[in-house]
Amino acid sequence: MRRVALVSALSMALMLFATAPRAQDKGEAGMALRPVAQTPEWQKLRSLVGQWAGVMEEAGQQVPADAEVRMTADGSALMHVLGKDTPHEMVTMFHPDLNRLLATHYCAAHNQPRMALTKAPGANQLAFEFVDGTNIAPGDGYMARLVITFQDADHHDEAWTFRVNGKDGPAAVFRFARKK
Repeated sequence: MRRVALVSALSMALMLFATAPRAQDKGEAGMALRPVAQTPEWQKLRSLVGQWAGVMEEAGQQVPADAEVRMTADGSALMHVLGKDTPHEMVTMFHPDLNRLLATHYCAAHNQPRMALTKAPGANQLAFEFVDGTNIAPGDGYMARLVITFQDADHHDEAWTFRVNGKDGPAAVFRFARKK
């Protein structure tokens, strides 16, 4: 009897979810949801949605690299996956936070640095700088900076800087071309 009641309750919940207003209309409590701020920086990030192939350049060596970028959470977050389905897969979630743009990097170093958009060195670039993070003890290494350079609609570079003991190492540079 309990099983039948549980199945019925789950079915009802799914039906209500399927017929619920979309997020751009009303939230769970019937309140209007805050629209995602469509800043020029957010629009640039959104242009990365797709599949990417390229190389990572570090210490004079080139290693094949790939990335997948997709929108999630009703268009309010962008998920960037480096090395999908590998032991060193890393995910970076980009999202607006009221008047700023944040990136949380889920790193193969087993920590989660959070970076905020800052002034970029060049016109076709977005730069993110370390703000705080989780699982970072004094002396631990973590991603401290990301600079994305937009070459054109089908090419971009990502320079990731890792910091250990307060010192930045050389950036690992990924050069990507959009997969067709």
